[in-house]
Amino acid sequence: MKVLILGTAYPMRGGIAHFIALLASHLKKRHEPRIFSFTRQYPAFLFPGKTQMEEGASGIPVDASAEIDSVNPFNWVRVGLKARRERADVIIYKYWLPFFGPCFGTICAIAKWSRPTTVVAICDNVIPHEHRPGDTVFTKYAFAFTDAYIVMSDSVEKDLRAMVMHPRYVKAAHPVYEIFGATLPKPDARARLGIGEGNVILFFGYVRKYKGLHTLIDAMALIPRSLGVTLLVVGEYYGDEQEYRDHIAQAGVGDVVRVHSEYVPNEKVAEYFCASDAVVLPYVSATQSGIAQIAYQFNKPVIVTDVGGLAEIVVDGVSGIVVEPGRPQQLADAVIRFYAEGMEPRLAAGAAEEKKKYSWDAVVEAIEQLHEGGRSDRQASSVPRPSTP
Repeated sequence: MKVLILGTAYPMRGGIAHFIALLASHLKKRHEPRIFSFTRQYPAFLFPGKTQMEEGASGIPVDASAEIDSVNPFNWVRVGLKARRERADVIIYKYWLPFFGPCFGTICAIAKWSRPTTVVAICDNVIPHEHRPGDTVFTKYAFAFTDAYIVMSDSVEKDLRAMVMHPRYVKAAHPVYEIFGATLPKPDARARLGIGEGNVILFFGYVRKYKGLHTLIDAMALIPRSLGVTLLVVGEYYGDEQEYRDHIAQAGVGDVVRVHSEYVPNEKVAEYFCASDAVVLPYVSATQSGIAQIAYQFNKPVIVTDVGGLAEIVVDGVSGIVVEPGRPQQLADAVIRFYAEGMEPRLAAGAAEEKKKYSWDAVVEAIEQLHEGGRSDRQASSVPRPSTP
Protein backbone atom coordinates (compact mmCIF):
# COMPACT_ATOMS: atom_id res chain seq x y z
CA MET A 1 0.00 0.00 0.00
CA LYS A 2 1.37 3.42 -0.99
CA VAL A 3 0.83 5.94 1.80
CA LEU A 4 1.34 9.71 1.64
CA ILE A 5 1.47 11.52 4.99
CA LEU A 6 0.84 15.27 5.11
CA GLY A 7 2.19 16.99 8.20
CA THR A 8 5.04 18.10 10.40
CA ALA A 9 8.33 16.21 10.14
CA TYR A 10 11.93 16.68 11.24
CA PRO A 11 13.73 19.09 11.16
CA MET A 12 10.53 20.69 12.45
CA ARG A 13 9.96 19.97 16.09
CA GLY A 14 7.23 18.97 18.52
CA GLY A 15 4.86 16.14 19.30
CA ILE A 16 3.21 16.09 15.86
CA ALA A 17 6.62 15.61 14.21
CA HIS A 18 7.42 12.81 16.66
CA PHE A 19 4.08 11.12 15.97
CA ILE A 20 4.49 11.30 12.19
CA ALA A 21 8.06 9.96 12.31
CA LEU A 22 6.97 6.98 14.41
CA LEU A 23 3.88 6.37 12.28
CA ALA A 24 5.98 6.33 9.10
CA SER A 25 8.55 3.98 10.64
CA HIS A 26 5.86 1.49 11.64
CA LEU A 27 4.00 1.78 8.32
CA LYS A 28 7.30 1.04 6.57
CA LYS A 29 7.30 -2.51 7.97
CA ARG A 30 4.71 -3.53 5.36
CA HIS A 31 3.83 -0.46 3.29
CA GLU A 32 5.48 2.39 1.35
CA PRO A 33 5.10 5.66 3.26
CA ARG A 34 6.28 9.09 2.17
CA ILE A 35 5.94 12.39 4.02
CA PHE A 36 5.15 15.84 2.64
CA SER A 37 6.18 18.23 5.42
CA PHE A 38 6.02 22.02 5.65
CA THR A 39 8.18 24.76 4.23
CA ARG A 40 6.17 27.02 6.54
CA GLN A 41 3.99 25.49 9.22
CA TYR A 42 2.72 28.45 11.27
CA PRO A 43 2.61 32.17 10.64
CA ALA A 44 4.05 34.18 13.52
CA PHE A 45 0.67 35.06 15.07
CA LEU A 46 -0.12 31.37 15.62
CA PHE A 47 3.30 30.41 16.97
CA PRO A 48 4.31 32.15 20.19
CA GLY A 49 7.37 29.94 20.67
CA LYS A 50 10.99 30.78 19.90
CA THR A 51 11.52 28.54 16.87
CA GLN A 52 9.67 25.88 14.91
CA MET A 53 12.84 23.91 14.16
CA GLU A 54 14.37 21.06 16.16
CA GLU A 55 17.78 21.90 17.57
CA GLY A 56 18.78 18.31 18.34
CA ALA A 57 18.75 14.96 16.59
CA SER A 58 15.74 13.50 14.81
CA GLY A 59 15.36 10.53 17.14
CA ILE A 60 14.58 8.25 14.18
CA PRO A 61 15.27 8.84 10.47
CA VAL A 62 12.42 10.22 8.39
CA ASP A 63 11.90 10.25 4.62
CA ALA A 64 10.29 13.68 4.30
CA SER A 65 10.37 16.49 1.79
CA ALA A 66 9.45 20.09 2.66
CA GLU A 67 6.53 20.94 0.34
CA ILE A 68 3.62 22.65 2.10
CA ASP A 69 3.22 26.37 2.79
CA SER A 70 0.28 26.59 5.19
CA VAL A 71 -0.71 30.13 4.15
CA ASN A 72 -0.25 30.08 0.35
CA PRO A 73 -3.26 28.76 -1.64
CA PHE A 74 -1.20 28.61 -4.87
CA ASN A 75 1.18 26.27 -3.05
CA TRP A 76 -1.75 24.06 -1.98
CA VAL A 77 -2.71 23.57 -5.61
CA ARG A 78 0.86 22.75 -6.61
CA VAL A 79 1.25 20.30 -3.72
CA GLY A 80 -2.15 18.79 -4.49
CA LEU A 81 -1.04 18.09 -8.06
CA LYS A 82 2.27 16.65 -6.84
CA ALA A 83 0.41 14.47 -4.32
CA ARG A 84 -1.88 13.33 -7.14
CA ARG A 85 1.16 12.16 -9.13
CA GLU A 86 2.16 10.00 -6.15
CA ARG A 87 -0.90 7.83 -6.89
CA ALA A 88 -1.16 6.98 -3.20
CA ASP A 89 -3.62 4.38 -1.98
CA VAL A 90 -4.00 6.32 1.26
CA ILE A 91 -3.37 9.95 2.18
CA ILE A 92 -3.09 10.64 5.91
CA TYR A 93 -3.06 13.97 7.65
CA LYS A 94 -2.85 14.71 11.38
CA TYR A 95 -5.57 17.17 12.40
CA TRP A 96 -4.97 19.28 15.49
CA LEU A 97 -5.81 22.87 14.55
CA PRO A 98 -8.56 24.20 12.23
CA PHE A 99 -6.09 26.70 10.78
CA PHE A 100 -4.80 23.81 8.63
CA GLY A 101 -8.28 22.90 7.34
CA PRO A 102 -8.14 24.91 4.08
CA CYS A 103 -4.59 23.74 3.35
CA PHE A 104 -5.16 20.00 3.95
CA GLY A 105 -8.64 20.10 2.40
CA THR A 106 -7.45 21.66 -0.86
CA ILE A 107 -4.45 19.32 -1.21
CA CYS A 108 -6.61 16.24 -0.56
CA ALA A 109 -9.40 17.41 -2.90
CA ILE A 110 -6.96 17.70 -5.82
CA ALA A 111 -4.97 14.58 -4.97
CA LYS A 112 -7.99 12.26 -4.73
CA TRP A 113 -10.17 13.66 -7.52
CA SER A 114 -11.39 10.71 -9.66
CA ARG A 115 -8.83 8.46 -7.96
CA PRO A 116 -9.46 5.50 -5.64
CA THR A 117 -7.50 7.19 -2.85
CA THR A 118 -8.67 6.97 0.75
CA VAL A 119 -8.08 10.14 2.80
CA VAL A 120 -7.74 9.49 6.53
CA ALA A 121 -7.59 12.21 9.19
CA ILE A 122 -5.97 11.29 12.51
CA CYS A 123 -7.76 13.66 14.86
CA ASP A 124 -5.98 15.05 17.89
CA ASN A 125 -8.78 17.57 18.15
CA VAL A 126 -11.93 18.33 16.22
CA ILE A 127 -12.80 21.27 18.47
CA PRO A 128 -9.57 22.99 19.58
CA HIS A 129 -8.72 23.93 23.16
CA GLU A 130 -8.47 27.63 22.31
CA HIS A 131 -11.33 28.71 20.04
CA ARG A 132 -10.85 31.13 17.15
CA PRO A 133 -13.19 32.51 14.48
CA GLY A 134 -13.51 30.13 11.53
CA ASP A 135 -12.81 26.93 13.48
CA THR A 136 -16.01 25.16 12.42
CA VAL A 137 -15.92 26.36 8.80
CA PHE A 138 -12.26 25.36 8.32
CA THR A 139 -12.80 21.95 9.90
CA LYS A 140 -15.88 21.21 7.80
CA TYR A 141 -13.95 22.18 4.67
CA ALA A 142 -11.14 19.73 5.42
CA PHE A 143 -13.55 16.96 6.40
CA ALA A 144 -15.53 17.45 3.16
CA PHE A 145 -12.58 15.81 1.35
CA THR A 146 -11.88 13.20 4.03
CA ASP A 147 -13.15 9.64 3.78
CA ALA A 148 -12.39 8.26 7.21
CA TYR A 149 -11.05 9.19 10.64
CA ILE A 150 -9.00 7.85 13.52
CA VAL A 151 -9.87 9.20 16.97
CA MET A 152 -7.92 8.50 20.15
CA SER A 153 -10.31 9.41 22.96
CA ASP A 154 -14.01 9.40 23.79
CA SER A 155 -14.12 13.20 23.81
CA VAL A 156 -12.74 13.46 20.25
CA GLU A 157 -15.11 10.71 19.13
CA LYS A 158 -18.02 12.72 20.52
CA ASP A 159 -16.81 15.91 18.80
CA LEU A 160 -16.37 14.09 15.48
CA ARG A 161 -19.89 12.66 15.58
CA ALA A 162 -21.22 16.16 16.30
CA MET A 163 -19.28 17.62 13.36
CA VAL A 164 -19.76 14.87 10.72
CA MET A 165 -22.94 12.97 9.96
CA HIS A 166 -22.34 9.19 10.11
CA PRO A 167 -18.52 9.36 10.01
CA ARG A 168 -16.53 6.24 9.15
CA TYR A 169 -13.92 5.98 11.88
CA VAL A 170 -11.89 3.74 14.13
CA LYS A 171 -10.98 4.51 17.72
CA ALA A 172 -7.33 3.62 18.38
CA ALA A 173 -5.42 4.63 21.49
CA HIS A 174 -2.55 7.12 21.18
CA PRO A 175 0.60 4.94 21.07
CA VAL A 176 3.62 5.43 23.31
CA TYR A 177 6.52 7.52 22.07
CA GLU A 178 9.58 5.35 21.35
CA ILE A 179 11.68 8.19 20.01
CA PHE A 180 13.50 9.39 23.12
CA GLY A 181 16.00 6.62 23.76
CA ALA A 182 16.54 4.15 26.56
CA THR A 183 15.48 4.47 30.18
CA LEU A 184 18.20 5.85 32.46
CA PRO A 185 18.73 4.85 36.10
CA LYS A 186 17.18 7.57 38.26
CA PRO A 187 20.47 8.51 40.02
CA ASP A 188 22.23 8.91 36.66
CA ALA A 189 19.45 11.10 35.25
CA ARG A 190 19.46 13.29 38.35
CA ALA A 191 23.22 13.61 38.28
CA ARG A 192 23.06 14.85 34.67
CA LEU A 193 20.51 17.49 35.66
CA GLY A 194 22.24 18.47 38.88
CA ILE A 195 19.38 17.22 41.05
CA GLY A 196 20.18 15.78 44.46
CA GLU A 197 18.23 13.35 46.59
CA GLY A 198 14.59 13.92 47.43
CA ASN A 199 11.16 13.59 45.88
CA VAL A 200 10.70 14.98 42.36
CA ILE A 201 7.55 15.44 40.27
CA LEU A 202 7.55 16.64 36.66
CA PHE A 203 5.38 19.01 34.59
CA PHE A 204 6.61 18.69 31.01
CA GLY A 205 5.77 20.22 27.65
CA TYR A 206 4.61 23.49 26.14
CA VAL A 207 3.14 25.70 28.87
CA ARG A 208 -0.33 26.83 27.81
CA LYS A 209 -3.34 28.03 29.81
CA TYR A 210 -5.40 24.87 29.36
CA LYS A 211 -2.62 22.73 30.84
CA GLY A 212 -3.32 24.01 34.34
CA LEU A 213 0.17 24.86 35.61
CA HIS A 214 -1.40 27.56 37.83
CA THR A 215 -3.32 24.83 39.66
CA LEU A 216 -0.16 22.79 40.19
CA ILE A 217 1.72 25.83 41.54
CA ASP A 218 -1.09 26.42 44.06
CA ALA A 219 -1.00 22.71 44.97
CA MET A 220 2.73 22.93 45.72
CA ALA A 221 1.95 25.54 48.40
CA LEU A 222 -0.30 22.96 50.11
CA ILE A 223 2.29 20.16 50.22
CA PRO A 224 4.23 20.09 53.51
CA ARG A 225 7.90 21.00 53.11
CA SER A 226 8.72 18.03 55.32
CA LEU A 227 7.79 15.76 52.41
CA GLY A 228 10.72 17.17 50.44
CA VAL A 229 8.90 17.47 47.09
CA THR A 230 10.47 19.44 44.22
CA LEU A 231 8.49 20.30 41.09
CA LEU A 232 10.33 20.43 37.77
CA VAL A 233 8.56 22.68 35.26
CA VAL A 234 10.15 21.89 31.90
CA GLY A 235 9.10 23.36 28.59
CA GLU A 236 8.70 26.44 26.45
CA TYR A 237 6.04 29.01 27.39
CA TYR A 238 3.26 29.76 24.91
CA GLY A 239 2.28 32.94 26.68
CA ASP A 240 3.71 35.23 29.33
CA GLU A 241 6.39 33.33 31.26
CA GLN A 242 6.63 36.14 33.82
CA GLU A 243 3.00 35.56 34.79
CA TYR A 244 3.92 32.06 35.97
CA ARG A 245 7.11 33.21 37.69
CA ASP A 246 5.09 35.86 39.56
CA HIS A 247 2.58 33.18 40.56
CA ILE A 248 5.38 30.98 41.90
CA ALA A 249 6.68 33.91 43.98
CA GLN A 250 3.22 34.88 45.25
CA ALA A 251 2.48 31.28 46.24
CA GLY A 252 5.75 31.19 48.17
CA VAL A 253 7.04 28.06 46.43
CA GLY A 254 10.13 29.44 44.71
CA ASP A 255 12.32 27.16 46.82
CA VAL A 256 10.55 23.96 45.68
CA VAL A 257 9.82 24.77 42.02
CA ARG A 258 12.65 24.45 39.51
CA VAL A 259 11.94 25.98 36.08
CA HIS A 260 13.61 25.06 32.79
CA SER A 261 11.87 27.34 30.31
CA GLU A 262 13.28 25.95 27.09
CA TYR A 263 12.19 23.42 24.50
CA VAL A 264 13.95 20.13 25.28
CA PRO A 265 15.70 18.43 22.33
CA ASN A 266 14.89 14.77 21.72
CA GLU A 267 18.11 13.38 23.16
CA LYS A 268 17.56 15.17 26.51
CA VAL A 269 13.92 14.21 27.13
CA ALA A 270 14.75 10.91 28.87
CA GLU A 271 16.79 12.72 31.51
CA TYR A 272 13.82 14.69 32.84
CA PHE A 273 11.38 11.78 32.85
CA CYS A 274 13.87 9.34 34.36
CA ALA A 275 14.89 11.84 37.06
CA SER A 276 11.29 12.16 38.27
CA ASP A 277 9.17 9.93 40.49
CA ALA A 278 5.89 10.83 38.77
CA VAL A 279 4.59 13.05 35.97
CA VAL A 280 1.76 15.49 36.70
CA LEU A 281 -0.79 16.66 34.11
CA PRO A 282 -3.06 19.17 35.90
CA TYR A 283 -4.97 20.05 32.70
CA VAL A 284 -8.09 22.21 32.80
CA SER A 285 -9.25 20.83 29.44
CA ALA A 286 -7.87 18.16 27.11
CA THR A 287 -8.64 15.59 24.45
CA GLN A 288 -5.59 13.39 24.97
CA SER A 289 -1.97 14.14 25.75
CA GLY A 290 1.22 12.74 24.28
CA ILE A 291 2.96 13.56 27.59
CA ALA A 292 1.19 10.64 29.28
CA GLN A 293 2.49 8.35 26.53
CA ILE A 294 6.06 9.60 27.06
CA ALA A 295 5.64 8.93 30.80
CA TYR A 296 4.46 5.39 30.06
CA GLN A 297 7.41 4.80 27.77
CA PHE A 298 9.67 5.39 30.79
CA ASN A 299 7.34 3.46 33.16
CA LYS A 300 6.47 6.59 35.12
CA PRO A 301 3.25 6.94 37.15
CA VAL A 302 1.03 9.82 36.04
CA ILE A 303 -1.14 12.09 38.18
CA VAL A 304 -3.84 13.57 35.94
CA THR A 305 -7.06 15.51 36.06
CA ASP A 306 -10.28 13.91 34.84
CA VAL A 307 -10.64 15.85 31.58
CA GLY A 308 -10.90 14.65 27.99
CA GLY A 309 -9.27 11.30 27.43
CA LEU A 310 -6.69 11.52 30.24
CA ALA A 311 -8.63 9.27 32.60
CA GLU A 312 -8.98 6.74 29.76
CA ILE A 313 -5.19 6.46 29.61
CA VAL A 314 -4.32 6.67 33.30
CA VAL A 315 -6.05 4.01 35.41
CA ASP A 316 -6.68 5.40 38.87
CA GLY A 317 -4.78 3.38 41.47
CA VAL A 318 -3.15 1.19 38.80
CA SER A 319 -0.85 3.40 36.70
CA GLY A 320 -1.46 6.74 38.38
CA ILE A 321 -3.93 8.90 40.25
CA VAL A 322 -6.92 10.78 38.80
CA VAL A 323 -8.27 13.96 40.43
CA GLU A 324 -10.81 16.63 39.51
CA PRO A 325 -9.55 19.58 37.43
CA GLY A 326 -8.95 23.00 38.94
CA ARG A 327 -8.71 21.67 42.52
CA PRO A 328 -5.30 22.48 44.05
CA GLN A 329 -6.13 20.70 47.33
CA GLN A 330 -7.07 17.47 45.54
CA LEU A 331 -3.89 17.66 43.50
CA ALA A 332 -1.80 18.29 46.62
CA ASP A 333 -3.53 15.40 48.43
CA ALA A 334 -2.72 13.09 45.51
CA VAL A 335 0.98 13.98 45.66
CA ILE A 336 1.03 13.60 49.45
CA ARG A 337 -0.67 10.20 49.24
CA PHE A 338 1.69 9.10 46.44
CA TYR A 339 4.69 9.57 48.73
CA ALA A 340 3.13 8.81 52.12
CA GLU A 341 1.85 5.44 50.91
CA GLY A 342 5.00 4.61 48.93
CA MET A 343 2.96 4.18 45.72
CA GLU A 344 5.77 4.67 43.21
CA PRO A 345 6.87 1.01 42.73
CA ARG A 346 3.31 -0.30 42.37
CA LEU A 347 2.16 2.45 40.01
CA ALA A 348 5.38 2.25 37.96
CA ALA A 349 4.73 -1.48 37.47
CA GLY A 350 1.17 -0.59 36.46
CA ALA A 351 2.43 1.97 33.93
CA ALA A 352 4.78 -0.65 32.46
CA GLU A 353 1.83 -3.01 32.05
CA GLU A 354 -0.60 -0.37 30.74
CA LYS A 355 1.78 0.80 28.01
CA LYS A 356 1.44 -2.60 26.31
CA LYS A 357 -2.04 -1.44 25.20
CA TYR A 358 -0.64 1.51 23.26
CA SER A 359 1.00 0.00 20.20
CA TRP A 360 1.69 1.52 16.80
CA ASP A 361 0.49 -1.70 15.19
CA ALA A 362 -3.06 -0.81 16.27
CA VAL A 363 -2.87 2.52 14.43
CA VAL A 364 -1.42 0.89 11.29
CA GLU A 365 -4.18 -1.73 11.40
CA ALA A 366 -6.80 1.01 11.77
CA ILE A 367 -5.47 2.72 8.62
CA GLU A 368 -5.54 -0.59 6.74
CA GLN A 369 -9.08 -1.29 7.94
CA LEU A 370 -10.35 2.12 6.87
CA HIS A 371 -8.72 1.80 3.44
CA GLU A 372 -10.10 -1.68 2.87
CA GLY A 373 -13.55 -0.58 3.99
CA GLY A 374 -13.47 2.38 1.62
CA ARG A 375 -12.31 0.20 -1.26
CA SER A 376 -15.16 -2.24 -0.61
CA ASP A 377 -17.64 0.64 -0.59
CA ARG A 378 -16.30 1.93 -3.93
CA GLN A 379 -16.44 -1.53 -5.49
CA ALA A 380 -19.99 -2.04 -4.29
CA SER A 381 -21.08 1.33 -5.67
CA SER A 382 -19.54 0.50 -9.07
CA VAL A 383 -21.55 -2.71 -9.53
CA PRO A 384 -24.32 -2.08 -12.12
CA ARG A 385 -27.80 -2.22 -10.70
CA PRO A 386 -30.14 -4.73 -12.30
CA SER A 387 -32.59 -3.17 -14.71
CA THR A 388 -36.22 -2.92 -13.63
CA PRO A 389 -38.69 -4.80 -15.80
